[in-house]
Amino acid sequence: MSTENEGTAVPSAPSVPPVPVAAPDGTPASAPGGFTQDQRYPDQPGRSSEPGGAGGFGGTAQGSPPAQPPSVPPSEPGQGSEPTTPLPGAVPAYYPGSTGSTGSAPDAGWPPPPPPPAQPSYGGGGGGWGEPPASGSRPARKRPGGLIAAVLAAALVAGVVGGGIGYWAADRNDDSVGGGSTTVSAADAPALKREAGSTAAVAGKALPSVATITAQAQGGDGGTGTGFVYDKQGHILTNNHVVASAADGGDLTATFSNGKEYAAEVVGRAEGYDVAVLKLKDPPSGLKPLALGNSDKVAVGDSTIAIGAPFGLSNTVTTGIISAKNRPVASGDGSSDKNSYMSALQTDASINPGNSGGPLLDARGAVIGMNSAIQPSGGGGGGGGGGQSGSVGLGFAIPINQAKNVAEQLIKTGQPVYPVIGATVSMAEGGDGATISGDGGGGTPAVTPDGPAAKAGLKSGDVITKFNDVPIDSGPTLISEIWTHKPGDKIKITYTRDGKESQVEVTLGERKGDSQ
Repeated sequence: MSTENEGTAVPSAPSVPPVPVAAPDGTPASAPGGFTQDQRYPDQPGRSSEPGGAGGFGGTAQGSPPAQPPSVPPSEPGQGSEPTTPLPGAVPAYYPGSTGSTGSAPDAGWPPPPPPPAQPSYGGGGGGWGEPPASGSRPARKRPGGLIAAVLAAALVAGVVGGGIGYWAADRNDDSVGGGSTTVSAADAPALKREAGSTAAVAGKALPSVATITAQAQGGDGGTGTGFVYDKQGHILTNNHVVASAADGGDLTATFSNGKEYAAEVVGRAEGYDVAVLKLKDPPSGLKPLALGNSDKVAVGDSTIAIGAPFGLSNTVTTGIISAKNRPVASGDGSSDKNSYMSALQTDASINPGNSGGPLLDARGAVIGMNSAIQPSGGGGGGGGGGQSGSVGLGFAIPINQAKNVAEQLIKTGQPVYPVIGATVSMAEGGDGATISGDGGGGTPAVTPDGPAAKAGLKSGDVITKFNDVPIDSGPTLISEIWTHKPGDKIKITYTRDGKESQVEVTLGERKGDSQ
């Protein structure tokens, strides 16, 4: 699967994010400068798209008042009501509390002539809503026709100005004098309660532990992404491609939701996994790590909440579901064979450039994945600023179980450890399996002598079709599955040779560090 690497270009000085709730205290570091990015790896400079191959990660117009019976005193508009924008072709909204003409009783010319064009009338008549009573001893009586017209008109304009007019029309029979507000204050409504498991509650608790990561290379290029607090010692988990541009001598900063900024440094990064661990140079007290869930227990249809800084908009929260599991995703910068692979969680939560490295939460607020990649629209064109494409509802996250294993290795040794089978396979996408190559490149054998594959009897030309009963359709899919395990794990591999299917058990070996 080819994906668009997601990150974001930022202006000359990133904006200070909003302050939703309390977050870690401490002394902020200096503000970062501006950056630019490209489509392939928008979070890094100088990266281009690899065509056809594995992609990178990731108001009312208030009319004049109508005529009104003289016996009805003026009514004040509702306090605190907000103006709204007129809908095209919609009936202009009137405030029913407005009065008509005053003075002597109407003469034989009643009803009065139609109002000027700026004051449209309703119900086909020439006047306002209803008619005033005649003068003299004759008692006033209600005219149901006028009231019906008023109610109908109120129903028409309710969609423009809210429920105020409808409320007034319904109450008119009980109080012919009128004179009340046309709106109901929110203070009179029941208190809004946000349940513990609501999106608002989950986001409010998680936001103080999510940071916008700004990376600036020595040459000035860089980008932004997202990270989240991994432990109380100040370690931040994010994507490798977010920090790669500043990993060697550049500047890294983490800005939390309260606007406080901290300098950071790289502890370790794994290009193959697209995982990196940072550490705040002067971590504040009271850091709250996000709780880690179990990505193996995730089910398709589970609710998801993504937090990040899409296109530089820090502290953005979006929601969705788990759309699929074990989705093989390969990524690269298009300039080398140093690619990243993951057996991803797919989600339709909106993920855009800048969400890279941010947490994907379940309904409880536990991290189940790290947002890393998106499928671009239109093959990578259009979308956001700088030619970056945006979300089309196909986002991919590294399962947190895998990201946690990598993070622990990086914190402990500073370098990643990869499980391997000791065989080079074809990296063509799509097909009937992963074919073991004829050679390993550079004159080395495709099957490492005395390696895991060799010990199991695998040879060049064998086509691996299953890995622990997981169907394998290509080399990238095989690597994605291998890297969800640990060195020493015993795996059943199904393969075909000369049209015959066989199965062997392979004990995974290990490789330390990223290949050079």
